[in-house]
Amino acid sequence: MKNTRREFLKGAGAAVTGAMLGGAGFTASSYARIIGANDRVSVGVVGFSDRAKDALLPAFWTHADALDFEIIGVSDIWNRRRAEGLAYVKDRTGKAVRAYRNNDELYADRDVDAVIISTADFQHALHAVEAAQNRKHAYVEKPFAETMRDNRLALEEVKKAEIVLQVGSQRRSGPNYQKAAEYIASGRFGPMTMVEMSWNINQPGRWRRPALVADIKESDTDWRRYLIGRPYEAWDPRKYVEYRLFWPYSSGIPGQWMCHQIDTVHWFSGYKFPRTVTANGGIYMWDDGRKNFDTMTAVFDFGPYDHPHQKGFQVVYSSRMHNSAGGVKEIYYSNGGELNLDTNRVTANGGLQQREASAMGLQPNLLPETELTDASVRAQTAAATGVDLMTSLHMRNWLECIRSGQTPNAPVEAGYYHSVSTIMTTAALHTGKAVTFDPTTHEVLAGGEVFEF
Repeated sequence: MKNTRREFLKGAGAAVTGAMLGGAGFTASSYARIIGANDRVSVGVVGFSDRAKDALLPAFWTHADALDFEIIGVSDIWNRRRAEGLAYVKDRTGKAVRAYRNNDELYADRDVDAVIISTADFQHALHAVEAAQNRKHAYVEKPFAETMRDNRLALEEVKKAEIVLQVGSQRRSGPNYQKAAEYIASGRFGPMTMVEMSWNINQPGRWRRPALVADIKESDTDWRRYLIGRPYEAWDPRKYVEYRLFWPYSSGIPGQWMCHQIDTVHWFSGYKFPRTVTANGGIYMWDDGRKNFDTMTAVFDFGPYDHPHQKGFQVVYSSRMHNSAGGVKEIYYSNGGELNLDTNRVTANGGLQQREASAMGLQPNLLPETELTDASVRAQTAAATGVDLMTSLHMRNWLECIRSGQTPNAPVEAGYYHSVSTIMTTAALHTGKAVTFDPTTHEVLAGGEVFEF
């Protein structure tokens, strides 16, 4: 088997066309009706990851009893993670659940109605394809896709199946983000002119798992299944356990952190993808054999696609893994001030003052101070002890949409387009060229040439 992608994609269907992306988002009512209002919904876990253990499953159990959902099994190709998952669910629920050695076994279980997918970054889109082709609702962690080939196929299959798919862009269920989106949509903020975003940490062990790398053996897992959608190469425990350090198993910073923040830009602005992306970076500190950068900066130009560099705004995103000063930042600017998602406030900071306005015969433009949270939101946050509030609300939204057949807060289209921006950034980092997106062919172009690993 020289190319696992070819084997996986065989018979999967033609690439998505631009026509599939027109009009309103799909509804999943036709499939949702299969599950009766009084039927318990049985959920399988695809990949028992740290994210599943620390966030997704605690969020699920916060709402499972009220909405009548239950976990019935864990699928993981690594025997260690599979055993840990079974023990974890039993410890939490008191019930022994089913073990699936792979997703073929999981989808052969006719009791499974839905899945929570928390696998390696590069696997998300193709595992979403498996769920869609088996008509199972899915919660799929981000990044949704790391290549356009996977991205197009996943969009096509999910829309065809009409499953309820929620992408793990949990900001879309955050009350402060929802209030920010409403505020910008109201017109009170004025035209967006600039966005500054950062994600800075100082963690030499981030994405490193040396003890697990030393412990895992190829015989403990199924390496060929792991490589779903990637060309075959010899067993490498680091690329299995520390995959976020290595392209094409992960884009690293863009797919892990940037995809969250750039998704809010798409949401708030209404633009599905940027006009151009340029980026650079390097491995400036943690030279430990990794291939993905520990430092990067990307610059995005957003706006009407028929008005290059006009009537739009710029986004500057920077991230470093060797100095945490500045932390995580998301600030939106207009001529009248800023919307700051760190302080959750709109203020007149930087707005057009009287003196500068009068000199040009203009009126001052200063936004009135507005809070993006209220007492009820703060109470919810305080009550969510041990469970991330946004992840909890995002999980509940998915469960409720399975019941109602409505479109969730982060549907497949949101994942598709955050992936477009992520892949554009990866292309810019790898090639050093200005990158665009062709909305007709749905290809990312670096210097006018299709980018693919």
